[in-house]
Amino acid sequence: MGVGGGIFLIVVGAILAFGLEPDAWEVFNLNTIGYICMAVGVLAIIIALVMQNQRRKTSHTEYVERRDLGNPPPAR
Repeated sequence: MGVGGGIFLIVVGAILAFGLEPDAWEVFNLNTIGYICMAVGVLAIIIALVMQNQRRKTSHTEYVERRDLGNPPPAR
């Protein structure tokens, strides 16, 4: 999901939690859905930052293998 998706969920959750009346839609409580979206957005940002930090700490080493088949290189 990444940082952008987490920020999007926080914004949508804040709109649902604080921008709408609790009884705007009678089927679900939109305030609770907004708080859940905000919590999932914060969790997504934390996970994305932890994963990015782990990727940053890895190092890549290149090994070049050379095969000599018993023939010496030609003399110059």
